[in-house]
Amino acid sequence: MKTKKILISITCTGLLFALFVSFTNPPKNNYVAVQQKKWVAPASADKIVNPLKGNANAAASGKKLYKVLCFVCHGPKGKGDGMAGAGLTPKPTDLTSEAVQSQSDGAIFWKIAEGRAPMASYKASIPEKKRWEIINYIRTLK
Repeated sequence: MKTKKILISITCTGLLFALFVSFTNPPKNNYVAVQQKKWVAPASADKIVNPLKGNANAAASGKKLYKVLCFVCHGPKGKGDGMAGAGLTPKPTDLTSEAVQSQSDGAIFWKIAEGRAPMASYKASIPEKKRWEIINYIRTLK
C-alpha cells in the first residue's frame, strides 16, 4: 500500500512538472524552434545487464508500473502521445520505435535513471528492480 502511494505521488509530481514546464515556457511567436541533440547513453551503459531479461512476471509488473508512471507522457501504447506529453518540447519518445527497441536494455536503464529534460531522473524515486521491470514491459511494445 505504501509503495502504491509513493508511485501515485511520483506520477502526480511528474504530471505537475510537465504542466508547469509547458505553461511557464510559452512560445514567443507561432513557431517553436527547439533543437535537441540525439539522446545517446554512454557506451558503458550497454554493458549493464538486465537481471530480469525474459521474465514474464517482471514484464507484467512493469506494465502496471508503466500505467502509473510512464503512461501520462508516453501514452497508453508507448507512442509518445500521452496527455502530459502534449505540452512538452521535445515530445516524449515513441517507445515502440526502432530507435528505442534497438537500444540495449542497459542504455534504456541508464536513460530512465539519469533523465533529460523534460524527462525527470528516476534514479532516486524508482527502485532498480522496478526500472528493470518497466524495461521488460517496454520490450513488449515493439
